[in-house]
Amino acid sequence: MTVLRMIFLALAIWGAIHPMYYFVTWFQENGWSIMAMVDAWHVNAATSGLVWDLTIAAVALTVFVIAESIATKRYIGLIAIPATFCIGVSCGLPLYLFLRSKPV
Repeated sequence: MTVLRMIFLALAIWGAIHPMYYFVTWFQENGWSIMAMVDAWHVNAATSGLVWDLTIAAVALTVFVIAESIATKRYIGLIAIPATFCIGVSCGLPLYLFLRSKPV
């Protein structure tokens, strides 16, 4: 495995674990309501801007992953889509780059 692939894998793992720590902490303090978390994301203009920034990035990544997977017929990269929407772009993007950089 190349150094670059190891970096992408490490970033994907970090991007899965680090944000989840904050999500789980928030849920433990405020209850396990997804809608309450969504409301918290829109508590002010700064957080709403960040939510939309990440949402647009997630959609752009999804379109790219689908287009690349169809063009290259390497469908393993599609795993990055649920990782992006269930965990975040911080996991989905490096995961896709890790999967995409595998030698054919």
